[in-house]
Amino acid sequence: MSEQLGLFGETEDQVPEKPVVEVSGPRVQYFDLETQKSAEDVGGWGNIHKMGLAVGVVWDSLDREFFTYEEKDAAQLVEKLRTADLAVGFNIIGFDYTVLQPYSDFDLQEINTFDMLVDVKKNLGFRLSLNHLAQHTLNAEKSADGLVSLQWYKEGKINKIIQYCKQDVEITRDLYLYGEKHGFVKYQSRSGNPLDLKVDWKTANLI
Repeated sequence: MSEQLGLFGETEDQVPEKPVVEVSGPRVQYFDLETQKSAEDVGGWGNIHKMGLAVGVVWDSLDREFFTYEEKDAAQLVEKLRTADLAVGFNIIGFDYTVLQPYSDFDLQEINTFDMLVDVKKNLGFRLSLNHLAQHTLNAEKSADGLVSLQWYKEGKINKIIQYCKQDVEITRDLYLYGEKHGFVKYQSRSGNPLDLKVDWKTANLI
């Protein structure tokens, strides 16, 4: 039987291809990970490298999508990060890279990286949490916390950790892009006053 042609000449079982949208510019990768163990489990914050990777998530500005990695995929996660023109995270240098380093024979510090927490602390003289900045700048809030994620790992609920980690990456990305666009992020003083923190988060200047 000959195939019937549709109005535009396609056979009935063919679907017209969607146009490919080309995204250009630097490859910025927003990254966050969750661990298998807590600081208490490994003998303190001096042993971050022993915490183990539970889930890592990357959002790629050129691919426009999330990439998810479990411990068995750690080498692929490292290779993904190495393709970045700029890796962006929150406490990424002090924490995320330290957790991930045992899985890599490449020094992760060599990746061109921007750590928002380092910049915030340099400008303010003290640390603010990602959740605090997200609440006041984006009116967004994390859905859970690291302790809940650790419990999910013990229960084998990897999909829950993935969704939580994706949300953290979204918040990280949106906070960075807000700061890049507006030149400030918002926070609250200890006395409860809303304040602006001037930032210079221009990707072009960081790559």
